[in-house]
Amino acid sequence: MTEPTKHSISILGSGWLGLALAKHLVDQDRLIRLSTRDIAKFSSIEQIGAQPHLVDIDQLTGAESAFLSTDTLIINITSKNLNSFLSLIAQIATSPIKQVLFISSTSVYQNNNAVVTEADHAETTDSALYQIEQAFQQCPHFRTTILRLSGLIGYQRHPGRFFAKGKLVPNPDAPVNLIHRDDCIGIIVAIIQQGAWSEVFNGCADSHPTKREFYSYARQLLNQAPPTFADTIQSQYKIVSNVKIKTQLGYHFLYPDLMTIPFSEIG
Repeated sequence: MTEPTKHSISILGSGWLGLALAKHLVDQDRLIRLSTRDIAKFSSIEQIGAQPHLVDIDQLTGAESAFLSTDTLIINITSKNLNSFLSLIAQIATSPIKQVLFISSTSVYQNNNAVVTEADHAETTDSALYQIEQAFQQCPHFRTTILRLSGLIGYQRHPGRFFAKGKLVPNPDAPVNLIHRDDCIGIIVAIIQQGAWSEVFNGCADSHPTKREFYSYARQLLNQAPPTFADTIQSQYKIVSNVKIKTQLGYHFLYPDLMTIPFSEIG
């Protein structure tokens, strides 16, 4: 078994959030291993000071030992292939990894037309994502914290562009559950620094304006007319609570109010 490098973190997934997270952690003088399924991305990963690794959980070969030679693994990919994750868990169980941070989604919660917290047992239990969460948490060889993020916004994900070209906004009077990328990174860092393992946390901004209010605001920032809203009488929704993040971790949101975010597209 390969011994982990001190202060190293491996991040599975180098997309819009993963790459920015890796850069932030490199700037904190941590040794970061960052995975991709495309060898063409190696140069962009090396440019931020991280070590690139070729990893595809749908085609694990056993050659991932160098990537898994770490104390902490952050999983930030969109796959919902339970069998692939079970194969990955088996490899993690024989690695030096002591803790896993699994980036999940608040989409695991049912639309119950109410506020949902981590303790409410309001998950859709037959969803693939929830079953993957459970598989990680039930493995006794490492500790797993689940971070359920709401819709990701900020920088290149400008919400004013989400419903362009006449695309209808569904359920316009339902509240939104969104979080800025900077707060995603801040919460991840807080979990690691505080050693908040074997937990479930929701990541979501404080405010929950309606889709009609928020996307009109976002379009206004681009000097564009409001989007077209669907004619919906009744809305199914949920309001994701972030109280646990703030009370247990003492996290202070950089962008608690969605209606005041300036949405720079640089970053």
